[in-house]
Amino acid sequence: MPKKFTGAVVGAGSGGKLSLQALAASDRYELLAVADLHPEALEAARRLYPNIQTFATHQEMFAQCPTDVVCVSTWPPSHFEVTRDALNLPLKGIVVEKPLADHYAEGLKVRDLIQKKNLPVAVPHGLLVSEHIHRIISHVQTGDLGELKLIEIQCSNWDIINAGIHWLNFVITLVNEPFDHVLSACDSSTRTYRDGMQVETVANTSAQTKSGIRVIMHTGDTLHINHPGDGTIFRLLGTEGDIEFYGWQSSYRIRNAQYPKGQHIDVPPLQGTRHQLHLENLAEQIDEDKPDYRVINSSLAALELCEAAYISARHRCLVTLPLEQFTPPAPHDWDPGQAYSGTGGGRDGRKL
Repeated sequence: MPKKFTGAVVGAGSGGKLSLQALAASDRYELLAVADLHPEALEAARRLYPNIQTFATHQEMFAQCPTDVVCVSTWPPSHFEVTRDALNLPLKGIVVEKPLADHYAEGLKVRDLIQKKNLPVAVPHGLLVSEHIHRIISHVQTGDLGELKLIEIQCSNWDIINAGIHWLNFVITLVNEPFDHVLSACDSSTRTYRDGMQVETVANTSAQTKSGIRVIMHTGDTLHINHPGDGTIFRLLGTEGDIEFYGWQSSYRIRNAQYPKGQHIDVPPLQGTRHQLHLENLAEQIDEDKPDYRVINSSLAALELCEAAYISARHRCLVTLPLEQFTPPAPHDWDPGQAYSGTGGGRDGRKL
């Protein structure tokens, strides 16, 4: 019979609730404790899980109730501190919510801390444990669409960092090659915040891989999705076919040589919540003593694209990758679309 591991959660917000539910539902784990700064969040956890121990801080919980696995589900700027403190325990595995941090450099530190400990890890990007996504990736990577050229993503009522990071994580896994650059424009006029982060009202983000695959991602609170009834839509266009699917819905539509008129395919979902599937994958890593860093690496790469998008919008420039080697241009007053005065420098586009 597989070994059962004890688990605790830091943070009882939206991500923490999913981890609490997953630990309680899985026969691979025994849920012991949760920590949160807000008493009302702890009270809500006690109502759902009467036997759980609750703590005001993660430091108290780690000192009084150490566990085999810790789920880091706090807001992104605190992930490094909580992960660092958790790694002082004799852990068998760790879960870190996406985004790994609020900035790529901090996310890199989180990844490196975990790898240095050679510790099994899970980052619960739900698409990566969805059966329809497994099939879609297989279609693309076995050439059922020919050569992939364009990926379009539309996502309403969400933003680049909180939802786009999921979509870009999927794209990174799908194309399996480095990205070259990112260009983005963001409307920030409504001063919207979500999940502890300042976010855009509407944004258009364009990215390109080294081989030239284009990714166009539209996000925002007032975005019109051009497929009625869906809040998120993906279109994958290849030289010999295309696929359309709708985010978390367990189905897709494919058109290629096998299905020249297009075919809608329903896919039976895997059993258990997506967080539970990630946690059970983590248990298998622990069983086999074989840490798998593919998901945390793709999550870090997705965070790099998200930050590059915000840097691009902030500085009105193309951001080349890797991000560590990019320096934003100095501020300037060049205003595209205005008549050129004939003075003030610049370059003649006719002579390029």
